[in-house]
Amino acid sequence: MNSPATSARALPQQRSAYPVFRSISTRWMDNDVYGHVNNVVYYSWFDTAVNAHLIEAGVLDIHAGQTIGLVVETQCNYFEPLAFPQQVDAGIRVARIGGSSVRYEVGLFAGGGSITAAAGHFVHVYVDRATRRPAALPAPLRTVLERLLAH
Repeated sequence: MNSPATSARALPQQRSAYPVFRSISTRWMDNDVYGHVNNVVYYSWFDTAVNAHLIEAGVLDIHAGQTIGLVVETQCNYFEPLAFPQQVDAGIRVARIGGSSVRYEVGLFAGGGSITAAAGHFVHVYVDRATRRPAALPAPLRTVLERLLAH
């Protein structure tokens, strides 16, 4: 049985709540039979936005890096539909940095929109590539993540 405290509805976020943005183009194949982007695509956009930012910042090497992030939790709230052809702006922020984990929050905006069409989060646990055991966040990664901390 759900209590009132656990059933609170998330609210859309303002663009100003996110320090970094990545533009993403919707594709014809993103739409489903209902005429809007299918929910699974939103999670792909979360991964794309965060990992591209980390790669461009020089703190993630997906091919040879010693430390990699594995998703252990993800969630999304949908506020208004997105559809092809439409540009999407993915806002990125960090809610929490742990010893080996990070909670990323991503807001998806219809191109130029002021409030999120969808907003969610995912948690990466950073692990040693070979052993898949948790590893401390490398200092350069932590520095980039600290710039994304939500205030």
